[in-house]
Amino acid sequence: MGIVKSKLIKKLADNYPNFLKKDLSKLVNIFFEEIKIALKFNKRVELRNFVVLSTRVQKERSARNPKTGAHLQIPQKKYIHFRMTKELFKKINHD
Repeated sequence: MGIVKSKLIKKLADNYPNFLKKDLSKLVNIFFEEIKIALKFNKRVELRNFVVLSTRVQKERSARNPKTGAHLQIPQKKYIHFRMTKELFKKINHD
């Protein structure tokens, strides 16, 4: 089960009733925007006791279109590498 941004904002609003919903929405947007910017510039993002995000490079490779059989050259690209922390791993597997 995933969580969408609107549900996250609603949960924050329920837990912190003194904050306005629009302020919490701005906070969540800024939070995710900062993560995007850091990853764009190849920085490592660490959310303590939760997750570590970093970018890695997938090398250029040749592939084949299964429908036509034509050979393609797929260019190099970045992807996000997700690694959970030991604390999260223990919590998921031992609780």
